[in-house]
Amino acid sequence: MSSAAFKVGVLGSGISGAVRASTLARNGVSVTLFESARGPGGRMSQRRERTEDGTELHFDHGAPFFSVSKSEVLHLVQEWESRGLVAEWKEKFASFDFHTLKFNNIEQEGSSKRYVGVPGMNSICKALCNESGVESKFGVGIGRIEWLHDEKLWSLIGVDGQNLGQFKGLVASDKNIVSPRVAEVTGRTPPLDIKLVPELSEKLLDLPVKPCFIVMLAFAEPLSTVPVKAFSFENSEVLSQAYCDSSKPNRSTTSERWVLHSTAEYAEDIIAQTGLKKPSDITLNKVAEQLLQEFQSTGLITSQPFFKKAHRWGSAFPAASIAQEEKCLWDRNKRLAICGDFCVSPNVEGAIDSAFAAALRLKDSVSSL
Repeated sequence: MSSAAFKVGVLGSGISGAVRASTLARNGVSVTLFESARGPGGRMSQRRERTEDGTELHFDHGAPFFSVSKSEVLHLVQEWESRGLVAEWKEKFASFDFHTLKFNNIEQEGSSKRYVGVPGMNSICKALCNESGVESKFGVGIGRIEWLHDEKLWSLIGVDGQNLGQFKGLVASDKNIVSPRVAEVTGRTPPLDIKLVPELSEKLLDLPVKPCFIVMLAFAEPLSTVPVKAFSFENSEVLSQAYCDSSKPNRSTTSERWVLHSTAEYAEDIIAQTGLKKPSDITLNKVAEQLLQEFQSTGLITSQPFFKKAHRWGSAFPAASIAQEEKCLWDRNKRLAICGDFCVSPNVEGAIDSAFAAALRLKDSVSSL
């Protein structure tokens, strides 16, 4: 069978799904990508918010940056850099100790390379999802995934019951594809029946995750008393990290925008009280106020932000790696790959590395037909 006739369905447009779709398409495989959100990016998406006076603000409210150590991934990142999709974020990082109220471990200039998408973290996924050979369908949630045994095909059904097509191969980057967490959050059953791929499902069912609340802040004037633009927190039960989003390359500097990340323990405590369903505005407003107060208690900031909003990542950050050697979960007979940062390492590079592995499995399947 020619690769052009080998249709693959890709579920998810985060960095793993986008790299996977692009890699397959570049190898002549017909790819249809499905994403339930309005646009690509997943945890690399960029949030657009409007203030009361209509001012538009942009925040990288998921992954703030990424680093690269593996040569294959670096080669790809360098290609993105040449296309103007990424740039190096040349800011020094540090840590702040709540006990001493002082900064520690301020980096030396150029001690490590950190990359960001430009003009937003989602720029990479946007470009990859629009490459030749990739048909991207946004705002389309997968309600059910069926295996047609006689035809040896995967059939995808939308959450609205619509038939979304049949595919020779399927690649998913959603670790919740078989998880009962889906029912707790949405009220729907997981799209993939665990009986169809029991060995793969077993590895995903109990995958531990770290929840996180983030708060987006915008200040009219620069926080001149903060000596660095990115830092972690020590000895805080509430805050884990803070990043100055507007200090990244190709960002608007009409306001100074910061993103605060909560600790996993703080998020778990809130979720224990409110449940896994989408948090209410009351909960999010309370979280935004608590994280801001903790930030202000450092003594670093005296001004009030003119914009403040919280967002919850309920299960986005994996707390384990379940396929470090194989780099993805793979069912050869059904041509199903499940990949993402939860397979290799819980970061952007891990997601890309896993996507390469999944694309290779599918590409080899084309060759063997």
